Amino acid sequence: MSLMAVERQMRPIYDALDTGSNKSAIVTCNKLLKKQPKNMLVKALKSLALVRSQKVEESLALCDEVLASKPTEDATLTAMMHVLRGLGRNNDMVIMFEDAFKKQPGNEELGCQTVFANIRALRWKTAQQLSQKLFKTFQDERYLYWSVMCSVMQAHDPSTPATMKPILFKLAAKLLEQSPNPSFVSADRFHLHLAVLKETADWEAANKLLDTDLRREIIRAQGKLREEGIAAEARIGDKGDRNWLEFLSLVDGTFVEPEAEDAQEREKDAKTDLTVSAIGFTLYARTQAKHPGSYVEQLKTYFEGFGTKACCYEDLKPYVLALEPEETADWESFLQPITASFTNANELQRLINAHKLLRYTSTPTVESELAIVEVYAKQYREGLQYGDHLPTTELQPADDLAILAGQTFVSLWSMTGEQKHLFSAAAFLEYALTKSNQAFEMRLMLVRIYRLIAAPSLALDQYRAMGAKHIQQDTLSHFVLSRASLFSLAPIGDVTMMTECMESMQIYLSNSNETSEFITRAFNAEKYSQIPEFIAFEERLETSVQKDLVKLEHLRMRLTHETISNDVTDMELIELKFGSEKPPHDNRDYDILVNYQPANSKSFCEQTTLFGKVESCGWLNVFLKMYIRALQMASDLDETVEDKLLVGDRPKVATDPESRKANREKLLERTDEELAELTGDERALVDFVRELSDWAEPHHNYTRPPPAVVLAEAAKVSEQRTGHPLRGIEIPPLPANGQLNGKKDEEAPPIQDTPERVQGFFDVMKKRFDEVIEADSPLEALEVANLITEAFLFVVVTSMRFKNNSIVKIHKLGPLVQSFKTLRTSGIAVLKEVSASLIARAEKEGTSEARKAFIEDCALVTGASIDHDYVLSVGKKVTDSRKKIVEGLGKGIQKISTLYVQF
Repeated sequence: MSLMAVERQMRPIYDALDTGSNKSAIVTCNKLLKKQPKNMLVKALKSLALVRSQKVEESLALCDEVLASKPTEDATLTAMMHVLRGLGRNNDMVIMFEDAFKKQPGNEELGCQTVFANIRALRWKTAQQLSQKLFKTFQDERYLYWSVMCSVMQAHDPSTPATMKPILFKLAAKLLEQSPNPSFVSADRFHLHLAVLKETADWEAANKLLDTDLRREIIRAQGKLREEGIAAEARIGDKGDRNWLEFLSLVDGTFVEPEAEDAQEREKDAKTDLTVSAIGFTLYARTQAKHPGSYVEQLKTYFEGFGTKACCYEDLKPYVLALEPEETADWESFLQPITASFTNANELQRLINAHKLLRYTSTPTVESELAIVEVYAKQYREGLQYGDHLPTTELQPADDLAILAGQTFVSLWSMTGEQKHLFSAAAFLEYALTKSNQAFEMRLMLVRIYRLIAAPSLALDQYRAMGAKHIQQDTLSHFVLSRASLFSLAPIGDVTMMTECMESMQIYLSNSNETSEFITRAFNAEKYSQIPEFIAFEERLETSVQKDLVKLEHLRMRLTHETISNDVTDMELIELKFGSEKPPHDNRDYDILVNYQPANSKSFCEQTTLFGKVESCGWLNVFLKMYIRALQMASDLDETVEDKLLVGDRPKVATDPESRKANREKLLERTDEELAELTGDERALVDFVRELSDWAEPHHNYTRPPPAVVLAEAAKVSEQRTGHPLRGIEIPPLPANGQLNGKKDEEAPPIQDTPERVQGFFDVMKKRFDEVIEADSPLEALEVANLITEAFLFVVVTSMRFKNNSIVKIHKLGPLVQSFKTLRTSGIAVLKEVSASLIARAEKEGTSEARKAFIEDCALVTGASIDHDYVLSVGKKVTDSRKKIVEGLGKGIQKISTLYVQF
């Protein structure tokens, strides 16, 4: 068949795949396969359509059949590349391209694809060798630089032994010597060449190549800062060079030896040469070199010159704390009159900067905060006149006064514990957003405040209004997804928070699918300077703390939403276990949350953190271990079975001793530093689950069927679903002794009484719930109620295996089952009481009395001439949101308590 005929045949399939019509693509493939049952291209395309339709099991058989044929055609290889990427089988992709290239060693394009396949799998050594082979075969200079880049990346790979790194850099330098042309013909080649010379400390060769931004780094490494400072002084003074790097070189050279005899003379000369303001240099000298002398007058001069600029506060902030007490008094007496009034927009900005600087050095009291918040609110209203003419897309000049007011209300709450100050902050910031819709700082503040007052739907609304996209899903989603399960209504079918989790996970899916392509494109376009950045970007997302936190929160919600079954526990166990063993990266952005609180107080971020605890690696490790251990008990999957059933590549085995500890040993570890990130109630849950697991685990391990039995059952189910046997799996023989657990010769573990802490846990937590349910804010009650529910679900998970009557009868587990029944009965009784209390509390939240109380609590806001009806509308939204979460959780707990009544 001619190429044109083949193209005509395949075109409908390609069109269907391009438009996402996977079902249509499968139908067309099936029609062609009836006529051409051995057409590997069609099978590859059908496999791709099945992968995109989430029909992984059906795709696997076709995928393996095409791979077994060892394809060499470009179209088939391309289709299989997409299939294998979708299945996470990068290692198989490497083998496929290597086999094809061996058959066609003169196919240059195929050689490039083989290099790229190795790069996608991060096999830098093989990619380097192949690139060098391509250079020798085809004499294209870019392949030489590919080889150099791969050597550099291998040296930077964490898995490369430290002793190999200098050898690899020397190899890269030797390869560069083979280049027929100088590296400066291309900026990226030149950059790569310099980077290699820097790593090998070949300063002589580097000096011949460069006069670039890397110069200062190399000079610093050589300890020649003074010499560079002298040279920079000449370039600034004689040649009028205004490059910022030259100024940095001058400053570094000036202060490199502050004790030297000529230090003061060098400082004097530098002041003359610097074209930046003398005050900037003086401030730098005072803070960096600790030079003595008052500089309040310089601060005043700087403020007079730049007080009308928004940057003034941030510019002076690092220096005002270095003032002596008498200097601080002088400085504050200078600023105070500026905060009294304003008559134009410039004076308004000066007033705002003065307020911020005064607040930064203040020591607030309740009385002083109440007084100043009225000033902020009044001046904010007066300042709105200077933004009347602006389009709705612009920020108001007075916005920072609203932010100052909001943060002062939060400060008052942190001092007094009175919820009314959070209500005031919410009402005032909501009003400010009607004037400045694009003020994302106010939205972030409201997200934090609404979560504190248990109005999560309003927090989610504010977060969504910001329109976070792409990488912001990793850096910003923590604002609304931190402890997201606390505000979940999944038990009653409202999956809003679960959906938000899934949407935030899209960045990690696109990272695994797309970033490797960016890397190969950078190689192809010889953008070598971008490659380390792409690698670092990919790794930071792959090992993101937020990624694992969201995954765990989604699991906590899923177990309340779906009936717990083996399918659920097996899937979640694999998801949790096959996380990356590389060091985690915390990419969460907290700095974006503006802070105008006094320097000697907690920051706004710290003040508004739920329960004063930030979940980080410690919290994550404790909860991950707790869930993995419990899910392992419920599952029949051990590592032998996982290896055979795992679809994609198994994650790299860790090389450090800490990560290579036995699985059980790692799961039992927990440190004081990790536990410190938990609240007291979370700690109680962790202790409960640990003792529960210690009690039940021996019986799970003894009664779990051997791998042969599990694999035989999996093969049977797979063949029923797909019509194909499990790919490449040989079922080992069943145990000769005929025992389902294969442990006839082992003595069954003795059945112990229920541990005291486990037996009394639900009653203890019920008392704790009763203590917090009547508090002004239902936040703590929500936490305790959720943790009681979570503990009950752990009981369900750890007792799943013992629902099987045959297992109970064979192993004489009647007493153990009875203990579990008693424990579940206790848990259900407490859940019902908690549910009733929450529903009763909810009835008080959405009433006219609650809205009236909200208005009264916001007296300072309405006193600032903000419309009474507007504050009432905010109060209605807040009270309705609180009622929704409290009532929804109560009904959800009620549903869970009835779902698992039967053992």
